[in-house]
Amino acid sequence: MTEHGTRAHAEHPEPNYMLVFILLAVLTGVEVGIVFLPLAKIFIGLMLVILAFTKAVMVAAYFMHLKFENKTLAIIAFTPIMLCVFLMLMLLPDSDPEAPGRQQPAPPVAAAEH
Repeated sequence: MTEHGTRAHAEHPEPNYMLVFILLAVLTGVEVGIVFLPLAKIFIGLMLVILAFTKAVMVAAYFMHLKFENKTLAIIAFTPIMLCVFLMLMLLPDSDPEAPGRQQPAPPVAAAEH
């Protein structure tokens, strides 16, 4: 029983948590700075999503110790991410309110003055 327990929790090098924390803080600062860049909103949003995904991977890899797990667990964790990206890309065309075929709301009619 103890042999199985030691194999399941094999020793791994201790990550430098302060370095990871500092990198996460720097990435957060970059995210705040990106918001104020004179770029199109779609590019700002894309950069923010990429940075948020990078930070989520760092947290999962180091603070949840997934970096030191076997590859099967990484594949299991990666599958829902790919499903999420797929669904987001499939729903992207529906997010454009000015797409052809969409009915635009009529402008409000001003009340006649008496």
